[in-house]
Amino acid sequence: MVRWEPGAKERLQLAALDLFLHRGFEQTTVQDIAQEAGLTERTFFRHFADKREVLFQGQQQYAAEFVRGVRDAPAGAAPFELIRAALLSGSVLFDDERRPWSRQRQAVIDANPALQERESLKRVSLTDVLTEALVARGVDDVDARLTAEIGVSAFFVAFRGWIRADEQRSLDDLQQEALARMAAILPTRAPA
Repeated sequence: MVRWEPGAKERLQLAALDLFLHRGFEQTTVQDIAQEAGLTERTFFRHFADKREVLFQGQQQYAAEFVRGVRDAPAGAAPFELIRAALLSGSVLFDDERRPWSRQRQAVIDANPALQERESLKRVSLTDVLTEALVARGVDDVDARLTAEIGVSAFFVAFRGWIRADEQRSLDDLQQEALARMAAILPTRAPA
């Protein structure tokens, strides 16, 4: 087996995803993944802490891109515009080339309750990070939390649409549609 080779991480990811889809996540071992990729377990652990990380690695980069959108938005932007900027910034990580991987990744997660729990924690973490970014921009704590929750909900609704087999629109188009739908269902005035 090859000890070190360029592209090893990507080979491991592809091998793992294929095995997770065909054998199941629980039935696939790190040894299986390494062997399928033609690499060693040691090489696997150079890139991933465990087999779950094949599906969840990069979460910090993902959150940082959303936060960058909030941070770089124009001065004086309202909270809803800040979250819109965050979603636009984050959507650059989800291009058409990534869509097939994302579809397969989500199928693996949907088939495993423990992975669904991990995905839920990712959602909570993103909401927390966005809330902090909004507060840093001067948004009130409560308004920041509500706005972050709205933004993260819009992202996840849009993401589910984006990975549908028949969907061709960009993630950002779907996010903007989700935000518009949310705005449409909210009353224009607070109830008396």
